[in-house]
Amino acid sequence: SVNMAFLVVLESMTPAERVAFVLHDVFRYTFAEVAEIVGRTPAACRQLASSARRRIRASRAAETAIEPATPSARQAGIVREFKAAWEAQDIDALIGLLDPDVRTIADSGGLVPAVLRPIEGDEQVARGFVDVAVKAPGLEILERTVNGQPGLAARLDGVTVVVVAFDVVGDRIKHIWAVRNPEKLRSWTTR
Repeated sequence: SVNMAFLVVLESMTPAERVAFVLHDVFRYTFAEVAEIVGRTPAACRQLASSARRRIRASRAAETAIEPATPSARQAGIVREFKAAWEAQDIDALIGLLDPDVRTIADSGGLVPAVLRPIEGDEQVARGFVDVAVKAPGLEILERTVNGQPGLAARLDGVTVVVVAFDVVGDRIKHIWAVRNPEKLRSWTTR
């Protein structure tokens, strides 16, 4: 399974690193085969995959240096509290659930409106979620499993408009990933 943090690391790679890494390390192509596919030398492909692996190791080291993962039941409770606070448009309750240094990243694929840069800080993130609720009356927020973890899906007029994944550390939400790209949300509308 692929968690959201790993997908973010993949997104941070150059396209060439990502292709070399996925073809070699995931699908087990030889570097000669990868080179043929991407039009580079086997040595260059080896370097690209090595660089991608370094990014992944650095990300994992940073992840484990923070704190151990929050148990799933506690994480589900925090996500449930976030849902209730979001529905109530309660900025103070949202801030109470967020790490002071929380970071939110939205993926719209350039197809729908979304904040282009990450939003950082508990108050800014809380205000962002309240703004969404205010601008979209009738937004239905549902608890869902997202990448194997407790998450949320929000629907407007029966169509899923955002899927939200959370990284909970201790009793606070540390990272939020909001997928708004309609191409990535097609399968969510039928759930």
